[in-house]
Amino acid sequence: MLHPKYLVFIFFLYSLSNISAQVKLNKTRLPDKDNPFSNDSSSAKKARGFSKLATIDMYLQFNSSIDTIEVDTSLSIKKNYKFNYLLKDNFGLMPFANIGQAYNTLSFNASKNITMPLFAARARHFNYLEEDDIKYYEVPTPWTRLTYKTAFEQGQLLDASFAVNLSKQFNFSIAYKGLRSLGNYQNALTSSGNFRFTTSYKSKNERYRANAHIVMQDILNQENGGLKDADIDNFESGTEEFLDRSVFDLNFENAENILVGKRFSINHSYNLIKKKDSVSTNELAIVNSMSFEDKYFQYRQDAPANDFFGDSFTNNINDKTTLENFRTQLGLNYFNNVIGKFKIALDYKNINYGYNSIVSLPEGIVTNRIKTDFFGLTAGYSKTIGLFNLSTKASINLSDEFSGSFIDAKLRFELNDDISLKGGLNISSKLANYNYLLYQSDYINYNWYNFNDYEPINIQQINFGIESQKYFNALIDISNIDNYTYFDLDDTIDEVKVIKPKQYNSTLQYLRIKVQKEFKLGNFALDNSIMYQNVISDRDVLNVPTVISRNTLYYSNQLFKKAMTLQTGVTLNYFTKYKMDGYDPLLAEFYTQNKTEIGGFPRLDFFINAKIRQTRIFFKAEHFNSSFTGYDYFSAPNHPFRDFTIRFGLVWDFFL
Repeated sequence: MLHPKYLVFIFFLYSLSNISAQVKLNKTRLPDKDNPFSNDSSSAKKARGFSKLATIDMYLQFNSSIDTIEVDTSLSIKKNYKFNYLLKDNFGLMPFANIGQAYNTLSFNASKNITMPLFAARARHFNYLEEDDIKYYEVPTPWTRLTYKTAFEQGQLLDASFAVNLSKQFNFSIAYKGLRSLGNYQNALTSSGNFRFTTSYKSKNERYRANAHIVMQDILNQENGGLKDADIDNFESGTEEFLDRSVFDLNFENAENILVGKRFSINHSYNLIKKKDSVSTNELAIVNSMSFEDKYFQYRQDAPANDFFGDSFTNNINDKTTLENFRTQLGLNYFNNVIGKFKIALDYKNINYGYNSIVSLPEGIVTNRIKTDFFGLTAGYSKTIGLFNLSTKASINLSDEFSGSFIDAKLRFELNDDISLKGGLNISSKLANYNYLLYQSDYINYNWYNFNDYEPINIQQINFGIESQKYFNALIDISNIDNYTYFDLDDTIDEVKVIKPKQYNSTLQYLRIKVQKEFKLGNFALDNSIMYQNVISDRDVLNVPTVISRNTLYYSNQLFKKAMTLQTGVTLNYFTKYKMDGYDPLLAEFYTQNKTEIGGFPRLDFFINAKIRQTRIFFKAEHFNSSFTGYDYFSAPNHPFRDFTIRFGLVWDFFL
């Protein structure tokens, strides 16, 4: 059987060989701007309830918030930014050497529309699909999308999805995203799987609607602790013998961690009073949602690395953290033409987080469980008045033990067809994540219970923005954070790093300014995204680079009588030097450190992308400047960034 990368290459050559045939087609067979599917296989009979022929604007995706978008098969610079492991723009994220490993966060998002702590191992959650990441569909004909990309040594990334409407009322989809990549360093294998099944239904009179999904995910990473301190100079020297990264002696080579989760969710509604036409003034619906999620994070090591993590209770490390999270909500949605749309709902949550045993330390007992159940209230309001659109939502836990709340208000003003102004206010309060409050490990240093000691994290943020294709896009947010909670490099004892959760009991202020602008001249374009950040506090507890920049100079054109779209250029990624967060593989978390500065190195990527019918092909020479701008590039202290490599992939849409 041929290796997948050879099949992709054969397809690429086959596609190019057909370009000359396509340009000879009669003009009536060429796609036109009014009907981009006029020459596609999707111009076929539709599912029951649709009209005879399908057009691209009839293929719809929406999430649990009912934010609907049309399926997009175009080729743009934004698609180039999204063609990565996460399948979304990763500006502000610094990937590790192997695909599927962690991302160091270069920017901090202070706005939080949640009232509950999050589960442990946040470094494993970048590719973990939450409820809002799940897409539901409405498609006139069956639609299949295949996304493929090469990995690093003995592996591939493939995301395959299939959606079909058996009628206009009923849809289901099934999808799987799989990765396996060996990596260039010892004990750096990554393997992940994200299975999704969704279904949506609406009655013929559209009074009843339901969306449901099942998601099962596993994200496994081998861990090596990074380079030993003594090998940093060898890496940065660029000496020939060390360019083979597999020769490095790492901190340990016998550990792995895995995050596993499964979620069952349904969201449905019934219209008690239904709008019959545009003159109707009232609409009332009863809504209900239920979700159950079962997750665990496990760290395994067949022999302890005592010189890295400290002393251990056992000679076989096997830490496992679990969470069972049940949530249901029952409420009413009311719409009136004059006063707007209201939502109010009663929430119920049941939480079971922890371990199967207690730990006895000289300092005291570390308990094994955080269990609770309580009610809460959720409300929302939205209204469009002329050129203004106001939307607000709020939630509060009716619990003294698990206090939490947020208010989020947004105002948007359409100044004209090109310029939109927006502003917002976000106020939130929540407990720190579960692994700050309670953690157990076979390593003695990694045991603590802070549930009764930590105050809720309080955040107030105000933001302003402008969106304009003609001028620029900009966003400014200013945040005030009380009781900021973080993992800290607490101390170093006998060369062992001691990582502990900390809470900063003073106030810190955080400013972000992001500006994006694309300049075009003929077929050439320069796309720029720049972010400025500043943190004011009397201690360095939140470290971010002052400037993050991404600049892309590229050429795009349609060739062979518009049978193929070509896009080629160079992207520069850069961030200023700062005290970058370190990575702890046992916790799968990043921690604050104030000893090592990292940054100030450019990353240049050369790319050639092409679109032939409904197939987009991506070819990239990543970090091609690595050999001549210096080997001082790291994703975290002791964790090098990836070297120069050539990767390719494609996105292939089938409309039957």
